[in-house]
Amino acid sequence: MLTIAISKGRIFAESIPLLAAAGIEPAVDPDKSRLLIIGTNRPGVQLLVVRATDVPTYVEYGAADVGIAGKDVLLEYDSEGLYEPLDLNIARCRLMTAARVGHHPTGSRLRVATKYVRIAQRYFADRGIQAEIIKLYGSMELAPLVGLADCIVDLVDTGNTLKANGLEPRDLIMHISSRLIVNKAAMKMKHGVVTEFIGDLGRFVANS
Repeated sequence: MLTIAISKGRIFAESIPLLAAAGIEPAVDPDKSRLLIIGTNRPGVQLLVVRATDVPTYVEYGAADVGIAGKDVLLEYDSEGLYEPLDLNIARCRLMTAARVGHHPTGSRLRVATKYVRIAQRYFADRGIQAEIIKLYGSMELAPLVGLADCIVDLVDTGNTLKANGLEPRDLIMHISSRLIVNKAAMKMKHGVVTEFIGDLGRFVANS
């Protein structure tokens, strides 16, 4: 059995061609189903549908053999218990700072709202900027509007959400894409099927 952890939404949608390259077709669309364990056209392969932030946990602890997760999630998870053999080049976006249009905070300490606490701490520390990091789980754009924070650190795709809320992107922290991650024990115990899966995805990515 090969178990693949994956999240609903954009990552799943953009993973369909990758899975197809490995001869794997999900039995149902998770966006149209309440199933959390989804079979495929291959008897020995199943998908686990989990929250994006939980994909590394399921893979590291062996509930899934492999998974697909954004680099932002992996950096925030910050574990050495996983292999990361492939950049899949899907679900691409940018991790950036953003603030109210025309607003340039003054003072010795910056207040930053984000769900990416580890990444934000490293980013500002590397630049010698004192920052108070405020953890939020959603609606990040609201924080500068109500005075909770001077700026935010969040993913930016088109920038339309920022613009609609009177914010503008500022500094690029990094480009983000989704990666294939592998459980270390599965790499040994299921070496053949796991390496075949990695190879199929790698050839597709190289040719796309």
